[in-house]
Amino acid sequence: MVTYRIDRSYDWNYQNGPVYSASLPKVPGARLKDFFGIPVRSRIGVAAGLLLNSAWIDLYSHLGYDLLTYKTVRSRPRKCQPLPNWVYVDAPDVSAQKVLYRAARRPTDPTEVTSAVSFGMPSKAPDVWTADVACARKRLRKGQALIVSVVASPAPGEGEKELIGDFARLAGMAREAGARVIEANLSCPNVCTSEGNVYLDPGLSRKVAHAMRKEGKDVPLTLKAGYYQDTLLLKEFLRAVADAADGVVMVNGVSCRVIDPDGSPAFGKGRETVGVLGRGINNSCLANVRSAVGFIEKEKLPIEILAVGGVSSSEDAAAYFNSGAYAVLMGSAPMFDPLLAVRMKREHPEW
Repeated sequence: MVTYRIDRSYDWNYQNGPVYSASLPKVPGARLKDFFGIPVRSRIGVAAGLLLNSAWIDLYSHLGYDLLTYKTVRSRPRKCQPLPNWVYVDAPDVSAQKVLYRAARRPTDPTEVTSAVSFGMPSKAPDVWTADVACARKRLRKGQALIVSVVASPAPGEGEKELIGDFARLAGMAREAGARVIEANLSCPNVCTSEGNVYLDPGLSRKVAHAMRKEGKDVPLTLKAGYYQDTLLLKEFLRAVADAADGVVMVNGVSCRVIDPDGSPAFGKGRETVGVLGRGINNSCLANVRSAVGFIEKEKLPIEILAVGGVSSSEDAAAYFNSGAYAVLMGSAPMFDPLLAVRMKREHPEW
């Protein structure tokens, strides 16, 4: 069962998804844990990307995922990039490959799936998503938290001031719509405009975080970062944002070139470099998270790490929790294995 139809458009999946025909499982109970002051049943959830709207939030809330991230939204509508948006790749470990090849088919074992995505962070208009966020909030069960992911949309010719202002406005909009946590998406591995690389500029990231904190008021704030090849830059980023944000969500995929067997770009001309998810990025992301947690502990910074990257089993999640992650979010695994959270909660009710 795959809940997102990769052979269909983003808009089709928005209107018709998720695809799920099985009966809903009995979700194991567990004592409440603290998540930035919010009582939750677990610190297991879905990262920004898969949960397109309130219908998706509703299904995954019934499947035992307690931290549910509403797909990244903007202050103005943006269309999705054309198909394909999601393909499978042959990459057991991206750190060992400079170029990835599109796979002929999906692996039968969901824990071995590596895929590449190229959506361009599409968004419905603010009046649509704010109303739908309010609807999603009402559908949550006790012990669950709605995270709303936002990203600025700088127009051509606009600079740092406008980007910061847009992020701040979005924080206020998300708060008013009902977000329990606001996520600033500072990284997108498949857009070529400035909003996709904010995390690589610690000074700008700090300004964005402080502006969003002001507009978001008492709503917890997290910042989503991409992969850091330079751990010194990662440390500079953490030091810069620690007094404004409550947490950092990392890693938002890994940017790679993905090609077809004939050498042509798998997603078409102009979309050669895209975001890679799943098994192939696990080692790289786990190393980034360990570096971040170690630095936070050494410097005694008041910020938490929400880990993402190649989690498709309880063992994968355990590696992150054992490394000091505050929570574990999954990007693509819940699409291929919707009952993963149920099994995790049975095996690890302490999460």
